[in-house]
Amino acid sequence: MNLSWKFCGRLTLGFLIFSIAFSPAAEIVRVATYNVENYLDAPAGTRPPKSAEARAKIRESILAIKADVIAFQEMGGTNALLELSASLKAAGRDYPHWEHITGYDTNIHVAILSKFPIKTRTPHTNDNFLLSGRRFRVSRGFAEVEIEVNPAYRFTLITAHLKSRRPVPEADEADLREQEAIKLREAIDARLAANPNVNLIVLGDFNDNKDSRSTQTVIGRGKTGLFDTRPAERNGDNQPNPIPRFEPRNITWTHYYGKEDTYSRIDYILISAGMKREWLPEETYVLRIPNWGVGSDHRPLVAGFTPENK
Repeated sequence: MNLSWKFCGRLTLGFLIFSIAFSPAAEIVRVATYNVENYLDAPAGTRPPKSAEARAKIRESILAIKADVIAFQEMGGTNALLELSASLKAAGRDYPHWEHITGYDTNIHVAILSKFPIKTRTPHTNDNFLLSGRRFRVSRGFAEVEIEVNPAYRFTLITAHLKSRRPVPEADEADLREQEAIKLREAIDARLAANPNVNLIVLGDFNDNKDSRSTQTVIGRGKTGLFDTRPAERNGDNQPNPIPRFEPRNITWTHYYGKEDTYSRIDYILISAGMKREWLPEETYVLRIPNWGVGSDHRPLVAGFTPENK
């Protein structure tokens, strides 16, 4: 065989091996959301600092889901976020990139840790609305970032923590939550208007059930509607609902409300049509571990994606 042909053959083989080894399609990107229930490093109002035992359970949960990007709700200040990041790095999970925003509520915040670079940041910290003639601000704001997984693949992530279901004297809590949801939907619509095929993930603690006015507002409808990934426990459940119009009877609850002794699904990972093409249902679930409640009254949920535009 001619030496030049041998060289070309080896070069081609080497290129194929390199392409397979480093192809983005061979990867899985895991994106998670987790309400960490007052992850504070110092007292804030009536909220005490997070105990060492609770912080350890939070770390255990994050390490278990192997998230590459994780959004937090009820995070304390930046020092609390960086303490968590440092403890995860010491345990072998490094998140060199982060975002933390402060809204009207100065005690708890939304935040993001990312393995991948954050290319753009669009914090929503001063959104406001009129309700019954009175002006209100979105309590925790919304964190919006664009993340670059590789030179050929980016996605936009928006995380929120909508008004809780606890009554307040200023206005009806459901009305406040719906108005916050409307502002969140405006941010979603702005992204979809700029690019209908955008890779978009909207996730966080929406504080209500799927059929509520506020959650339905965030999900939307028609061509701009978001898809509910509906993470569930990995416990072997795999059968359809006997009533076909309903979702399977998987265990999907994400939050325990002690006052009512109830378990409900109020945390979500929603995705755009563009992002759904890369979604991996088999890599999407709610974490189930012993003593999960030591860390938070919420459980983390995670969704997997192939970082390659399809």
